[in-house]
Amino acid sequence: MDRQISKEEQRRAKIKKMLPYIIGGAVVVILSVVLMVVMRASVSRSDLMLATVDTGSIQTSITGSGKVVPAFEEIITSPISTRVVEVYCKAGDSVDVGTPLLRLDLQSTETELNKLKDQIQMKRYELDQQQVNNDTKIKDLAMQVKVKEMAVNRMEVELRNERYLDSLGSGTGDKVKEAELKFNTGKLELEQMRQKLQSERRITDADLKVKNLEINIAEKNLGEMNRTLDDARIRAPRKATLTYVNDQIGQKISEGEQIAIISDLSHFKVDGELADSYGDRIGVGSKAMVKLGRQQLPGFVANVTPLSRNGVISFTVRLDDDNYSGLRSGLKTDVYILCDLMEDVTRIKNGTFYTGPGSYELFVMTSDDELERRTVRLGESNYEYVEVISGLQPGEKVVLNDMKRFKDSSKVKVK
Repeated sequence: MDRQISKEEQRRAKIKKMLPYIIGGAVVVILSVVLMVVMRASVSRSDLMLATVDTGSIQTSITGSGKVVPAFEEIITSPISTRVVEVYCKAGDSVDVGTPLLRLDLQSTETELNKLKDQIQMKRYELDQQQVNNDTKIKDLAMQVKVKEMAVNRMEVELRNERYLDSLGSGTGDKVKEAELKFNTGKLELEQMRQKLQSERRITDADLKVKNLEINIAEKNLGEMNRTLDDARIRAPRKATLTYVNDQIGQKISEGEQIAIISDLSHFKVDGELADSYGDRIGVGSKAMVKLGRQQLPGFVANVTPLSRNGVISFTVRLDDDNYSGLRSGLKTDVYILCDLMEDVTRIKNGTFYTGPGSYELFVMTSDDELERRTVRLGESNYEYVEVISGLQPGEKVVLNDMKRFKDSSKVKVK
């Protein structure tokens, strides 16, 4: 006969049956807690770059990019179309004034020069010949005028004689009229010859001026060719460093083609670029700060291009210390153009995280072992500080490192 099981025994059996599930659940919860603790986002304190929020002044600035270039640089071009015959210096050599850099083929230019000299000599001979011919012609005409004057004087005497004879009754009226006609005709012919002599003198003077002008033009061309030929003997125009030279012997080069560059590598300037939206905030004389690594070099804006290209304007910064030992041609730099001065503002150190005014997600140290992500609104800046508009209080410490890997974490443990 079966025995009836008590309620206590049934409860114990039920608990015994559920015990494995209870134990399993507890193990899962414990493992989850342990895993959360182990997997919690963390960062080493030694890897953090912290900045303390404080209050002070900020001289706002706008940021551009720059490149260090020699303060003086001269490009030497070929004055003629020719070819390279010989190279005397190589890039990097220091050169003095007049140092030969390379030799060009000048044979054709020298031939043209000699040809032009011969042409000028021939024009001088032609001028002498023209002058002799003109003198002869003028003298002949002047002599003819004198002869005609004598003839007219004789006609005038004959006319007076005829009139005198006619008054005595020995002459006739027809002879008087004939003498008058001959005398008047002679005077007209004399006047015509005098005008011809004057015209001929003006013509010969004009011809001589034309000849002289042709010679002057040819001599100017000769002088220009002499200068071109002298320029083609490529020499250093000043003491500097040869930074480039066309050393391809035999290579043909065109007129105006670059063949050498000399630079003063003891003094430098910075060529910068800036978004054209800041064009109204930069001008000649504006103070500037060039950041070269950790070194900050003050200077001023010496030149601003009036045109915008591809959304940027170009400018040049002259450095107060343009022979600083760390300057090298071609180095990339950050250039800060200093603008307005802001007093008593909350600020933090500038860093790579800052890209302009706006909202940022920054991590703030809330305790010795924890960072908290916070939305911070930042304003104007300069090369040193950034204005804090909201989200931070003076005395708090902010992480300046790149914390993108913790973008999904609201808190980060500091180890």
